[in-house]
Amino acid sequence: MTAAPQEGVPHLRDIPAQPRRSPTVLRILLGTQLRRLRESRYIRLDEAGRAIRASHSKVSRMELGRVSFRVRDIADLLDLYGVTDEGEREAMLGLVTQANAPGWWHNYDDVLPSWFEAYVGLEQAASSIRNYEVQFFPGLLQTEAYARAVIRLGHPQAAADEIERRVRLRLDRQELLTRPDPPRLWAVVDEAAVRRPLGGREAMRAQLARLLELLDLPNVTVQIVPFSVGGHAAAGGPFSILRFADTDLPDVVYLEQLTSAIYLDKLEDTDRYLAVMERLCIEAETVPDTKKMLRQVMTEL
Repeated sequence: MTAAPQEGVPHLRDIPAQPRRSPTVLRILLGTQLRRLRESRYIRLDEAGRAIRASHSKVSRMELGRVSFRVRDIADLLDLYGVTDEGEREAMLGLVTQANAPGWWHNYDDVLPSWFEAYVGLEQAASSIRNYEVQFFPGLLQTEAYARAVIRLGHPQAAADEIERRVRLRLDRQELLTRPDPPRLWAVVDEAAVRRPLGGREAMRAQLARLLELLDLPNVTVQIVPFSVGGHAAAGGPFSILRFADTDLPDVVYLEQLTSAIYLDKLEDTDRYLAVMERLCIEAETVPDTKKMLRQVMTEL
């Protein structure tokens, strides 16, 4: 339990606090560092739990970045892990406050379910976002009227002010596409979404026009999978893949359900979804042909 740290465990001071990193990502990075330090000392989860007067499951959740941190707990773990360098300790404890800080999306706690909150935090920090959608255009590409129609479908009993809060959250998320150093968004969308006039014909025309505008951005790519393809690789339904500039963060696959979501980050899972996404991009129309389809559908509405 007191073995010397293994080589390859980075110094805590090597984790800079970058503006792009959301609190969600900082929690994951700090949790990863805690796990590496614990494992380098061959300390079991239950031993770490006793050091902070908690269960082994809490330590596991901390290492996965799924809970907030307490400064006292981190200090006690650093003692247990033999971290005595003041610079490293200050770096770690300083990041605890930043990791616990609420992101802008916490202003929407009244309409933001906990299972989606994590996605928004990851989305804000991603360097690349890839979407496959079947029924709707991705939320980051939706106009206000189209978003309102989609949200009403999912929340038919919601009051008008709740609907507007959800619409505003979706529109605020879109600001990341035009910020300095934006993520790369690559969306593959089934033709069904193009043909379904949500919100009425005028709203749909405006939505398609918005897509054509966004395709002029260097960081936005949209491809349509036409009906003529028949069956295709993504028979299981819509999904998103998020990739991060931080090498310590794995790719994350996000699968949304009606009242919950699944997050996958094991390499064998993410590689499989990446392979499906690559096949979809091959089967889909090229960007120039996608633009032609969007313009054609606009004339038909």
